[in-house]
Amino acid sequence: MAGQDESQKKSSEIELPTFNAENLQSNMKVVYYSRTFMSIIGGVIAGIFGFTGLMGFVFYLLVMAITSVCLTAKAGFTIHSYFDTWNRVLLDGFLGGLLSFVLFWTFAYDIVHIF
Repeated sequence: MAGQDESQKKSSEIELPTFNAENLQSNMKVVYYSRTFMSIIGGVIAGIFGFTGLMGFVFYLLVMAITSVCLTAKAGFTIHSYFDTWNRVLLDGFLGGLLSFVLFWTFAYDIVHIF
């Protein structure tokens, strides 16, 4: 009977998810590099297409939304297996990517449409 009580205690305990810090850090690097790469590619495309003003920033939001969906799909739509929160996939690297986007957007626009 004592064995049954112990098994009931174990099944009734709340299990907290545990993460390996090195794996979580590696996953975050992948998210950061993916966002930076897609920001650069998106900036070049926006510059080539000649987007100016608000249209360019809307294009950036679209590129980041597509990147978030692709990263989520790559994780098999089970984010909590690889990250501790959804914000890690959806928002991390957003502002750093914006700076890269604007840099390459203006660079590509100047090359294609001004020179």
